[in-house]
Amino acid sequence: MSTRYPFTAVVGMDDLRLALLLNAVSPAVGGVLVRGEKGTAKSTAVRALAELLPAVPVVAGCRFSCDPASPDPGCPDGPHEAGPGAERPARMVELPVGASEDRLVGSLDIEKALAEGVKAFEPGLLADAHRGILYVDEVNLLHDHLIDLLLDAAAMGFSNVEREGVSVRHAARFLLVGTMNPEEGELRPQLLDRFGLTVEVAASRDPEQRVEVVRRRLAFEDDPAAFAARWADEEAELRGRIVAARALLPQVTLGDAVLLQIAATCAAFEVDGMRADIVMARTATALTAWAGRTGVTSEDVRQAALLALPHRRRRSPFDAPGLDEDKLDETLEQFKGEDPDPDPEPDGPDDGGPGDGGPGDGGPGGGGPDGGGIPPQGDGPAPEDVPAPEEAPVPEPAPQRAGAGERAAVKAAEPFRTKVLSVPGLGEGAAGRRSRARTEHGRTTGSTRPRGALTKLHLAATVQAAAPHQKARGRTGRGLVVRRDDLRQATREGREGNLVLFAVDASGSMAARQRMSAVKGAVLSLLLDAYQRRDKVGLVTFRGRDAEVALPPTSSVDAAAARLEQLPTGGRTPLSAGLLKAHDVLRVERLRDPSRRPLLVVVTDGRATGGRAAGDPVALAARAARLHAAEGTASVVVDCETGPVRLGLAGRLALELGGTAVTLDELRADAIAGLVRDVQTGQAGHAAQTNRRAA
Repeated sequence: MSTRYPFTAVVGMDDLRLALLLNAVSPAVGGVLVRGEKGTAKSTAVRALAELLPAVPVVAGCRFSCDPASPDPGCPDGPHEAGPGAERPARMVELPVGASEDRLVGSLDIEKALAEGVKAFEPGLLADAHRGILYVDEVNLLHDHLIDLLLDAAAMGFSNVEREGVSVRHAARFLLVGTMNPEEGELRPQLLDRFGLTVEVAASRDPEQRVEVVRRRLAFEDDPAAFAARWADEEAELRGRIVAARALLPQVTLGDAVLLQIAATCAAFEVDGMRADIVMARTATALTAWAGRTGVTSEDVRQAALLALPHRRRRSPFDAPGLDEDKLDETLEQFKGEDPDPDPEPDGPDDGGPGDGGPGDGGPGGGGPDGGGIPPQGDGPAPEDVPAPEEAPVPEPAPQRAGAGERAAVKAAEPFRTKVLSVPGLGEGAAGRRSRARTEHGRTTGSTRPRGALTKLHLAATVQAAAPHQKARGRTGRGLVVRRDDLRQATREGREGNLVLFAVDASGSMAARQRMSAVKGAVLSLLLDAYQRRDKVGLVTFRGRDAEVALPPTSSVDAAAARLEQLPTGGRTPLSAGLLKAHDVLRVERLRDPSRRPLLVVVTDGRATGGRAAGDPVALAARAARLHAAEGTASVVVDCETGPVRLGLAGRLALELGGTAVTLDELRADAIAGLVRDVQTGQAGHAAQTNRRAA
């Protein structure tokens, strides 16, 4: 077994360490979501936590980690007889982003279930994580159907596995810890709310702190065992403090005055539901026990709010998570009652809590290898923490200055709700909510022979395949004699996520302040729709003499919104350059992710007045548009032309693209699906036009 980096050797990241330790003290807090840029030791800190957790008593031989003191009466390996049981280390189970449903929840032997009625069940990761930690790296990239399963298990405390009427249920209570890079996309609100606490991490910009990070990391890589031995005393001390805090937790009192502060704080910040109140109460009691006290104070409530509320404050993917601390202090002061006596030494020494020798000051464990506390320094990057995402990393947005002939960026109008723009046909892309596709979930449309492991049995087709052979197979009893060749996989139809690529005209003809504000508002609305439908998005802009990729395809719609907000306008209209740049982006993405179908959204008034290429700009734009049509790219043109006299250039462009056009006014009327109709209609019109030309 490889040696893990010690928790107490992690430099800085006080909030992260505190949040993890509070969950170790009280798993009922509900887990931690760690948000931060790549290379900030998020995964290193989480993996190190497992070494600090106390051993878990289990029923010997039980694959579902039943507690011998109160075994699960419905355990698939049960019933269990009373006994002393055995102990094993606490587990940290990692859920890969690309895991299958069967790997997560477990799988049944369908052939035995049909032929013999035997529940031959192979446990999944949820069973392995029971009474331990379930860790999801890059949790924001996890498929929706896996997230739904996680939500169900986290809410109910057990997992149900059902296959055509055969059901297995087992306990699945775990500490959910997820890490994510916000540049690669945000989480659904439902999953955000399931994480009890959230913390933001970032690498320190202090050179001395970064030096310490590198020094410790190099020492660990040179000799992991020796490095871990240097921190063994601090690890043992911190482990003992967790045990002591767990023992003290039942004695912590949560007075009415403190509960009123918690309720008032959640109401003041307008968080949805009641989960925030419950999480804050549990976090405040865990903070109190960690500090070695039995009375919860206003400062405990304040710290709990800073950890439990920021991710519940987001109203849209364009809102930055965070909390107004001045407002928090005002609310706590307004509803401040008489705090109970902190009772500094009920069961042990006064550690002063997180603000005095705890993870907030000097780090957990109380000391470094030289006897001093861990300094509040920068984050330690770890090689295993640097993600290898499917998509290109999104650089920090840099403010764009308006050059000669350009106007400064204008603020986008308020976004509005849109209806679905879907890609015609039946795809096979990643699960999402936009276009029709063959998926693992959805309505059953037929059956086929399984290519690999059977995941979704089509019972009627399986019985139909096996029935003609029963006499030849010597069937004598009531059971059906089923062979592997009889099994049929159900084919299902659901929805997929697409790549929505925006090509936005930022030329002088679009530069009128009110007009560009409306255009940005429309694009922002479509970005919000793309977020809700689990799409990837990209942004190409064109103005002056050329086009540029303002944002490579990514799952981060808030990054696209930030680029859009800073977009200046002015200059000529190189429409052909914008279409060609979009064609290049889509060509590369087809190679990287061939199953994800694209939808091109061109936002322009249709004018073409220049560019680097020689020739008639209008003819060049038409030629570039026909490249997209030839490859069957679904497209929509958002016509931004205004005024009493309209040239209809955007409509002509839509015909060349093989798509359809919709005006800004129609887009804002909340009827985009009906007005754009189906993209397929535009493609059919283009095909008819092509046939007429050929004739």
